[in-house]
Amino acid sequence: MERLIFDTHAHYVSRAFNKYRDTLLAELPARGVALVLDCGTDYATSKASLALAERYDYIYAAAGIHPESLIEDDASTVAEFKGDWRAEMAAIRPLYEHPKVLAVGEVGLDHHWPVPKDTQLEMFEAHIRLALELDLPLSIHDREAHAEIYALLKKYKPKGVLHAFSGSPEDAKWLCAQGLYIGLGGPVTFKNARRPQEVAAMVPPEKLLVETDCPYMAPEPYRGKKSDSAMIAHTAAKIAELRGCAAEDVLKMTLENGKRLFGIAG
Repeated sequence: MERLIFDTHAHYVSRAFNKYRDTLLAELPARGVALVLDCGTDYATSKASLALAERYDYIYAAAGIHPESLIEDDASTVAEFKGDWRAEMAAIRPLYEHPKVLAVGEVGLDHHWPVPKDTQLEMFEAHIRLALELDLPLSIHDREAHAEIYALLKKYKPKGVLHAFSGSPEDAKWLCAQGLYIGLGGPVTFKNARRPQEVAAMVPPEKLLVETDCPYMAPEPYRGKKSDSAMIAHTAAKIAELRGCAAEDVLKMTLENGKRLFGIAG
């Protein structure tokens, strides 16, 4: 099978994969997966994502602190750094020197969970400044926080991708015009996903990326199950239907887009 899938947002260090991670990662290339960006959510998972990238040629890593890590007892942000995210960012920083760490992420804002708003806002802004300093793209988490996220993106104009994009087509238009990419995953295949489908139909072809957020958000017909990167074939088929093109064209286009954003040659 031709390898055309670039999963630009995955979490293979998740405990959900503990029983069969190596088996799954060994077989994904034969199922059409060309590249994967595995995203850390704290110091521990960022190191683990890099370790996977060192073991598998097709896997790359992103490093950063997810806003939810501020309140999760088992996140290194709490368990190791006692909530001192600045110290944790300092610990993560050397990871960006590794050639397989290609982005600052997963970082952003989350107003769905009771994460202290001022703290996560300050932390996200620090990650944006870091990404600009290092000339790296951001992998951005935006859950129920459009206004604050967009204000910072307008202010700093970083490069990166809005992961699991949940904004409007109008939002997508100006974000792409500013140079940002739009990441779409399994939800675009859901029957009542009107907004993601509208976005999928109109995103400029050079600004579209596909992803899983695995083990979460599996596309139809796997909804509710653990996802993996090969399932992007179903997401691409739906996007192709919405755009009036072939699924292969969507995969080729998003593969090249991802390589361009994250600086992968070849």
